[in-house]
Amino acid sequence: MQKFKMAEKTKKIKTELKENKNQESNVMRKPRLEKVVLNCGGTADKLEKALKLLKILTGRKINEIESQKRIPTFGVRPGLKTGAMVTIRGKEKEALLKRLFGAVNNKIRIKQVQNNHFSFGIEEYLEIPDMEYQRDIGILGLDVTAVFKRAGKRVAFKKIKQSRAPRKQEVTKEEIIEYLTKLGINVE
Repeated sequence: MQKFKMAEKTKKIKTELKENKNQESNVMRKPRLEKVVLNCGGTADKLEKALKLLKILTGRKINEIESQKRIPTFGVRPGLKTGAMVTIRGKEKEALLKRLFGAVNNKIRIKQVQNNHFSFGIEEYLEIPDMEYQRDIGILGLDVTAVFKRAGKRVAFKKIKQSRAPRKQEVTKEEIIEYLTKLGINVE
C-alpha cells in the first residue's frame, strides 16, 4: 500500500513539473530576434550599386562576398566579389524589419518561414516606405533574412567548454509565426 501511494505521488509531482515547464512564463524559453541580414548580389557595377543601397538603408559597414566556386558560364571565378551583405544586431533590428515588411504589404507566405529563421525578397528598393529613387543606384532588389534564437544558444558556439545545443533549443516555425502576428504581419 505504501509503495503504491508513493508511486502515485511521484506521478502527480512529475505531471505538475511538466505542466510548469510548458508554461509560457519561462523567460529562458522565449524566442528572441538575434539578427537581420540584408543581402544583394551582383558583380562589377551592380555590386557597387548594391554597396551604396545597403549603406543608405543601414548606415553600417558592408561586407563584400567573394565567390568560392568557378562557374564559367556566368564568368565567375574564385575570389571574384559577387555580392554584398550587412548584419544588423542591436536595438534597431526590429524597427528595420518592420520598415522592410512595408515593402511586401506586411505579408509573408508560410513556406518562407523555417525553424530558427524566415526570409523574403524585395524586388525594388523603391517599395520600401520613405525610400526615394537614387539615380546612381537605379532599380535594385535585396533579400532579407531574420534569425531567431533562445537564451543558451551560445553554448554551441563558444570556444571553451563547447557543447551541442539540444533540439528543443531551436525556435520552431509556429513560434516564429506567433512572433510575426504580434508584429502585425499576415502569414498566409
